[in-house]
Amino acid sequence: MINIQNLSQSYGRKIVLNDVNLLIEKNEVCALVGRNGAGKSTLINSLLGILPVKAGTITINGATASKKRRPQNEIGYLPEKFMLYPLLTGLENMIFFAKAVSEQLDEKLIEDVLKSVNLWEDRNTVVHGYSKGMLQRLGLAVTLYQNSAILVLDEPTSGLDPIGRKEIIETLKALKDKTILLSSHHMDEIKQLCTHVAFLDEHKITKYTVEKFLETQSLGESE
Repeated sequence: MINIQNLSQSYGRKIVLNDVNLLIEKNEVCALVGRNGAGKSTLINSLLGILPVKAGTITINGATASKKRRPQNEIGYLPEKFMLYPLLTGLENMIFFAKAVSEQLDEKLIEDVLKSVNLWEDRNTVVHGYSKGMLQRLGLAVTLYQNSAILVLDEPTSGLDPIGRKEIIETLKALKDKTILLSSHHMDEIKQLCTHVAFLDEHKITKYTVEKFLETQSLGESE
């Protein structure tokens, strides 16, 4: 589904990614892990076509990634802070963003995705009154409306309390037939959701199964 080969990115003389390789297979849920400033955002922006690739290639479903060439709904992206309209209701926000990505409004799909994030009963509540967890779930609903096979989620539980984090995790666990790249620094979240981990360190990526990654972390802590 996603194949990154020999990707290098830099800002001026500062190297951020150096000859990075990463293969994410269909239906894998891969966590993108690294220290602050390691280059996670640069990798995601490269994948989305926001940042032009300076060296190397990114292919998605066998086609070279490019913002100009990519089908509109090929990748669903949930940024760390989704910008919603606070004076509109949850349903009105859904309708607004749905019209932005499709000519034909699918009211049944709107209902389905709002129910999947447990916001159907709150659909007529003005978003200004939503909790942080509800706002993040509404952002996820907007992303899911695109019905993309590939999801890129940037710190989807960032800033949430334990209850809000649990709600997002349970929603993501219920998703079927999705290939997901998930930026996170919560080990318990990764353990619950992910099949693999892409560890970004020293401008390179090493991919592990979740079990192997947790084992390497345990060994590092014991040294």
